[in-house]
Amino acid sequence: MSEAKEIVRRFNEDVIAGGNRTAFNELIAPNFINRSASPGAPAGSESMWNTFENILRPALEGLTVTIHDQMEEGDKVTTRKTISGTHVGPLLGVEATGKTVSIDVIDIVRVVDGRYVEHWGINTLPALLASLRQD
Repeated sequence: MSEAKEIVRRFNEDVIAGGNRTAFNELIAPNFINRSASPGAPAGSESMWNTFENILRPALEGLTVTIHDQMEEGDKVTTRKTISGTHVGPLLGVEATGKTVSIDVIDIVRVVDGRYVEHWGINTLPALLASLRQD
């Protein structure tokens, strides 16, 4: 596995699934930009941390990240993954359902000097929220 792919794997396991702030600080550059942030929303590193620490992790007990595929070209790593857990807390306005839920994600991360500097991504969170609201 290349160094860049290993950095992305570590970010997914240690930061997203594990909530490790030290790993987050080591793996994300001070000038990080989330190119997929909602219009008008902050796009820096703290907004990325907030998504994991204050939105996903409290809502999804037993949060796991399963990496299905990774591809690397130049300084970018593309990852297809699934974030899963049991919906035990509010998730963006949807009260806990107790259901096992999954969010499919494809993201592209630009890695420079061993750190995340840019991120682009798409995910199925909107579809998941819509299905939970219908139940």
